[in-house]
Amino acid sequence: MRRTVTLILLIALAAAAASSQDHAVRVEVRNTEAGYRLFRGGEAFYIKGAGITGHYDILAEYGGNSVRTWGSDQWEEAFSRAEALGLTVCAGIWLDQERQGFDYSDPETVRRQFERIKKAVLAYKDHPALLVWGIGNELDLNYTNPAVWNAVEEVARYIHEVDGRHPTMTVTAFIEKEEVAYIQERCPSIDILGVNCYAALSALPRVIREYGWKGPYIVGEWGTFGHWEVGRTSWDEPIEFTSSEKADLYLREYNDYIENDPLCLGSYVFLWGSKQERTATWYSMFLPEGEKTEAVDVMHRLWKGNWPENRAPRLVSLELEGKRAADSIVLQPGREARAVADVSDPDGDTLTLAWEILHETTDKGTGGDAEMRPPAAQEVRISAQAASLTFTVPRSEGPYRLFVYAHDNSGSGAHANIPFYVKAHQGRRDP
Repeated sequence: MRRTVTLILLIALAAAAASSQDHAVRVEVRNTEAGYRLFRGGEAFYIKGAGITGHYDILAEYGGNSVRTWGSDQWEEAFSRAEALGLTVCAGIWLDQERQGFDYSDPETVRRQFERIKKAVLAYKDHPALLVWGIGNELDLNYTNPAVWNAVEEVARYIHEVDGRHPTMTVTAFIEKEEVAYIQERCPSIDILGVNCYAALSALPRVIREYGWKGPYIVGEWGTFGHWEVGRTSWDEPIEFTSSEKADLYLREYNDYIENDPLCLGSYVFLWGSKQERTATWYSMFLPEGEKTEAVDVMHRLWKGNWPENRAPRLVSLELEGKRAADSIVLQPGREARAVADVSDPDGDTLTLAWEILHETTDKGTGGDAEMRPPAAQEVRISAQAASLTFTVPRSEGPYRLFVYAHDNSGSGAHANIPFYVKAHQGRRDP
């Protein structure tokens, strides 16, 4: 009787495993006459993706076909939403980073991390929405120990042993010749190179070849220029593009440097959501309240070939006392100051503007680390009329940032900000 029960149990488990595998969709990389191509279920698949923290429905509606996650803690939501909407998932596997204290020379620490990853892989390897495994993100950022690539290979090799239906990728912070050599030498089980790339996107198709990468690649993150790559004020704070400047940049960069490279399998625009990183709007394609910005409309144009029915407002520029951010604006405390935004709406929608003044952030992480939103300048009196603002300059000396948001009341918005410094005596050395 016990043997019969055991046999029935084994048959049931085998049937469940077979059923699960039947739902898995094979994904493979092929080197064709036209260049490298990704094939999913036997059909060519070009990644029109986004690094995502929400708004899955808009991604699907706007022509996207894939979402990128960074860790297995995001998988439950990502896989569920993606399957329901016909999207695919780049399943990011978070490997702890040396810059955050992880020691890749400690075998026991590395082993524990590997065991955790194995459980997650086994749970999702047959999911029908799975597209590619992303093993580690920017492990090369401020690192010194090349043993990290041995850990990447261990995970990639294991995935090929237990899965065999989906390619593996590791993602670097841009790319250096040394990293290409390490990955090719130490990670033979990596099928695709992922590269996070911002202002240097124009150089990526060239340098990836010059540095000796022979296989396909995916642009793992791209979008506005990084806060480390832009102009700065005289007190060393970065100057953010307006939402319209970002949208124009997205359109140009994608057309010129992503879609026509035969080594490129596609990309994940960053960030399909909202996050605080230097500001709440720097990398965010949606406003904190959830409205889409003009950059989201650009992706609709790129992915579907036309513009969405309702387009976001255009906010081209913001001036404070007749000056731009590059002028390193210094104001005296307690006086009145005036700001003007150049804003319009392509559909003629009535716009509502909101303004706020925040202290400059002091919580400055590295590599996308979580940051706290800075506090508002509470003592400021604001009087807004249409696209202009008059306010009382804060009395406390130091760096601040003035923000303006335009809402069309149809689910879209625009933004701009301008840094300024409050200093009582203009005769002293500039900040």
